Amino acid sequence: MSKRAKISMIILLSVVILLILLAGAVLTASGVYKKAKYLDPWKRDYVDQFQDPRVKLAAFGLLAPNGHNMQPWKIRLDKQNPLKFSLYTDNTRLALESDPVARQTMVSQGTFLEYMKVAGEQLGYRAAVRLFPEGEYDEQKLSESMDQKPVAEVTLTKAQPAANPLFDYMFLPDTNRMAYKPDPLTAEQRKRLEQTNTDEVLKVTFTDAPADIKKLGEYGIEGTDIETGLKRMNDESADIFRSNENQKNKYRYGFSFEGQGTTGVKKHLLQGMITIVPSFNNEEASTKLAVDAARTAAEHSPAYALILSKDNSRTSQVKAGMLYSRLLLAGHEQGLVMQPLSQVLEEYPEMKAPYTRIHQEYAPGGETIQFLIRVGQPTQDTPLSMRREVTDLIAD
Repeated sequence: MSKRAKISMIILLSVVILLILLAGAVLTASGVYKKAKYLDPWKRDYVDQFQDPRVKLAAFGLLAPNGHNMQPWKIRLDKQNPLKFSLYTDNTRLALESDPVARQTMVSQGTFLEYMKVAGEQLGYRAAVRLFPEGEYDEQKLSESMDQKPVAEVTLTKAQPAANPLFDYMFLPDTNRMAYKPDPLTAEQRKRLEQTNTDEVLKVTFTDAPADIKKLGEYGIEGTDIETGLKRMNDESADIFRSNENQKNKYRYGFSFEGQGTTGVKKHLLQGMITIVPSFNNEEASTKLAVDAARTAAEHSPAYALILSKDNSRTSQVKAGMLYSRLLLAGHEQGLVMQPLSQVLEEYPEMKAPYTRIHQEYAPGGETIQFLIRVGQPTQDTPLSMRREVTDLIAD
């Protein structure tokens, strides 16, 4: 081997070694070797460590879909009755910029309650849910009222365990933001989804008409454009973005790369790069990512569902969340996935114009649209999201 060839070989080996060292540093910064404790609640045997049936059911409720993955739930166990507890809104877990009137927070209370009811049937407990037993909130003192008044009083009755067909689907990811297959809903799928609504104050409608698909997709893009164009919204999202495994294990709520379907080595490379150089995850980059995802969603949505309520009371908001959980689980049963498009339904000044238009077009009877939902068959799986320990939900 000539001297020049030897030098070239040394340079090549040096570059390879450097790349390996850099990749190692990036993966280490991501926390690739850390155990993902934030996924423990998704394990089937997670609840086995608890004896109290109320805690067991709360652990299943913890898996429910919820706004911004804030997990805004608080449980108070009744000290006299071992089969009774109350659900409160955790007023320290509000997304006040994007959800200033806490409507999304309240529908998240409903999703929790319905997951808990489904699990109760499977475990042999009927859950009687009484909404707002002490009355609805004082809207003028909302945060204080959330701390004082329960969303629901839940009383369990021991019963014969009965297999609930929806139970197994609670362990699947609740939101799929990826492209969906173009296949329309079948008559059987649509009928099954429609059967999930048993409440007279709510209405669920479906559409796969091309004009509606186009229009609702445009609403999704417009809402994303508006929200990501506001600094206070981007700051709020950045505050709850968990950029590596250490942060996800520490906080166990909020956003992460998994929400966009990023997994494996690619996830760890992105996490490591952002951990080492935080400026990579700047406002411009995150905005582009969100808008691109909204456009992809709009172009690959074969159907939409809307959940409407006759009024916009706190009770109706919670009931809408309960219905969404049933709809989602029944959808999984039918091989479908879903994604709520929350932006265009948010209640702050900059969103007023599209919020008003979509209600004029799709809720002409004066109803409130509680959910706008993409529905379809997945083109790819999406990862599970972070969850806290159920014991963190239990208040004194």
